[in-house]
Amino acid sequence: MGFLIDTCIWVDVERGRISPQDVSYYTGKEPVFISPFSIAELTYGAEIAQDESIRQKRIAALNRLKKKPVLIIDETTGDIFGRLSAALIRQGRGARFRIQHIWLASQAIQHGYKFLTLNKKDFMDIQGLDLVVFEEETA
Repeated sequence: MGFLIDTCIWVDVERGRISPQDVSYYTGKEPVFISPFSIAELTYGAEIAQDESIRQKRIAALNRLKKKPVLIIDETTGDIFGRLSAALIRQGRGARFRIQHIWLASQAIQHGYKFLTLNKKDFMDIQGLDLVVFEEETA
């Protein structure tokens, strides 16, 4: 078992809104993984920062995260993504605006990992996802 963590949680850890201890309240001793999609989003956030000190802080946080095991995107990830996207479209729930979310969910499902997020509404309709919602008042 393990955890894949949503990008929004990593952003809040970097900004000091959530502590690493808050995250470990949920993950316990289970391994924590990072997705290439989160790395892309966090790199983008660092690169567009107009303040150099914020940019450097974001890069340092990203470099710490890159020490975690990174999940690989492969044929199985693509198959799961395609099935999830089609299912969401068939259910009338849309998929185009949620591409990053569906990729993250696909990776969590593929590896049998729990997925920790702050954004329940973004993931609660994805079948097969072992969703864990971070409740700020719990941590």
